Amino acid sequence: MVQIYADNAATTAVNPKVLEKMLPYYTEVYGNPSSLYRIGAKAKQAVENARESIAKNLGAAFPNEIYFTSGGSESDNWAIKGVCRALKSKGKKHIITSKFEHHAVLHTCQALEKEGFEVTYLDVYENGIVKPEDVEKAIREDTAIVTIMYANNEIGTIQPIAEIGKICRAKGVIFHTDAVQAVGNVKIDVQQQNIDLLSLTAHKIHGPKGCGALYIRRGIRFDNIIDGGAQERGKRAGTENVAGIVGLAEALQIAVDTMDERIPRLTKMRNRLIDGLLQIERSRLNGDRESRLAGNVNMCFEGIEGESLLLSLDNAGVSSSSGSACTSGSLDPSHVLLSIGLPHEIAHGSMRLSFSDENTEEDIDYILEIVPKIVDRLRAMSPLWERIKADEAANKN
Repeated sequence: MVQIYADNAATTAVNPKVLEKMLPYYTEVYGNPSSLYRIGAKAKQAVENARESIAKNLGAAFPNEIYFTSGGSESDNWAIKGVCRALKSKGKKHIITSKFEHHAVLHTCQALEKEGFEVTYLDVYENGIVKPEDVEKAIREDTAIVTIMYANNEIGTIQPIAEIGKICRAKGVIFHTDAVQAVGNVKIDVQQQNIDLLSLTAHKIHGPKGCGALYIRRGIRFDNIIDGGAQERGKRAGTENVAGIVGLAEALQIAVDTMDERIPRLTKMRNRLIDGLLQIERSRLNGDRESRLAGNVNMCFEGIEGESLLLSLDNAGVSSSSGSACTSGSLDPSHVLLSIGLPHEIAHGSMRLSFSDENTEEDIDYILEIVPKIVDRLRAMSPLWERIKADEAANKN
């Protein structure tokens, strides 16, 4: 049976080269990095080598601007809560973000609202892109932080990060970006782009799950959210995940080294898939056509439910995801799709396909072969599609 993994925005397979680098830190160099003896010192050195490598690949000025975490969600929480709580005593109680951020950011902002912070949620418009001028207009004297994701996790749209960073720097406001989807897929330089804090994780770039990092520019005031030890220069307690950290650094290095070859190839595959799927009646691409991640295709097909499409694709051997989610027995469409103006009934029929360098042109051929058939079959059983066609016929008359 055909097996195509097309949900790389959710997680990726660990690169064998990454795994090879990690294994010694499970079986040989397994010492606690905080220990004084030799096996601990070797583990400590591995952590510091990884820190230096990651800093270099992000364009950071200093290795100690990189702090290791358990992943993107922790990094987002720490960046926003850490800065806001540190600046609260100075009267900085305003946060600016966008309506289609990952829930790690949105739920963090909502939690801070309960602590007395005020949050401005910016529109992202039909193309799924934040306007820098909207950020500038929203900044106030009491703004503590602006947090705008680098690339959206559902529709893949890439934001004008350098422009937003320039505005924030000129206004003296701290700028954080959730770059979980972007790292390794776009060229990032935190200094040139005026980024003060940046979140990333390993498992989106063929590294291990459970390990991430937060870049914090030197001089930024921020509070701890995990206390209990002196790790990470006293800012983040907990014995370091040495193997994971080594894996993160290696995965990022491979992603950066292969970007110039990989991104054009994925972009060509993406565009061919989009063009083919748009031939389906009443289909639409979600998000900007050009300013999007190379491996991201997010489509809506009117008259069907995303879950039915996802399960049908799975039965046909394709792993994908849907923009809608079944929660507590009720079907809620994606907040991302609603934020770009899609009505509920269209947002329900969404599909995200996300590719990595392990995918092939043959994968695209197969998806283009089966998706139209699945959509036709699901529409044949759909009362909603029947109503759409009836309304269409009535309007013609």
